[in-house]
Amino acid sequence: MSADPRATLAIIGGSGFYDFFGDDATTVEAETPYGAPSAPITIGTVEGRSVAFLPRHGRKHEYSPHTVPYRANMWALRSLGVRRIFGPCAVGSLRADWGPGTVAVPDQLVDRTSGRDQTFFDAGGVHVAFADPYCAELRAAAVSAAVTELPMKDHGTMVVVQGPRFSTRAESRWFAGQGWELVNMTGHPEAVLARELEMCYSAIALVTDLDAGLESGEGVSAAAVFAEFERNLVPFKTLVRRAVAAVDRDDTCDHCRVHAGTGVKLPFELP
Repeated sequence: MSADPRATLAIIGGSGFYDFFGDDATTVEAETPYGAPSAPITIGTVEGRSVAFLPRHGRKHEYSPHTVPYRANMWALRSLGVRRIFGPCAVGSLRADWGPGTVAVPDQLVDRTSGRDQTFFDAGGVHVAFADPYCAELRAAAVSAAVTELPMKDHGTMVVVQGPRFSTRAESRWFAGQGWELVNMTGHPEAVLARELEMCYSAIALVTDLDAGLESGEGVSAAAVFAEFERNLVPFKTLVRRAVAAVDRDDTCDHCRVHAGTGVKLPFELP
């Protein structure tokens, strides 16, 4: 794929976030050992730097959270030169004071998914460090990019559920009782796959609803989630662009380059 355009930083857009550049971009049809990614990747310019964009659910939301081709997505981005990734996503809030329109940059993740391909290491005894699942440098850049329209929280634990259904009220209350702040369906295995490919990764979460345990009505609906995301999409994209501008232009940070100098022999050749 050496003839394709290159980018060292990427955006993976979540529900309702299906484009980033408009018509001013180059489209790349990527191929990977894990099949095709969710959609063709577009590469454009943000603040003078080349940036790749991939809609996580496809251009027309063809993929549910449990069917997103996560391994193909991450491999395709790495093959185009990407070393740093922002993962904007829609989330439910487990705290009444973190209402819709709040942006949170989580610092921890809890995996409650099942059956997803969550590693590239299908052979060999390799164990990847994941105590801190998000890149501190990217998190700092995202927090610094706050916009006045969207209240910012500089931390949070995001519990990732299997979906595609929303949580029951009992599940939601249990999550909140653990002290977790956010609930989402796509944050895992995206973050750990990025770590395995030695890429920096940070989620940027936009609260679209209060989760079922906090909601006194009929609970969360997909229509309400999409409507809230659309309402805040313009300032949210502005925040993401500002975060891109704030990122150091080095390829990756030492923390996320977990295999460098460790003597671990990877069971595959990195693209």
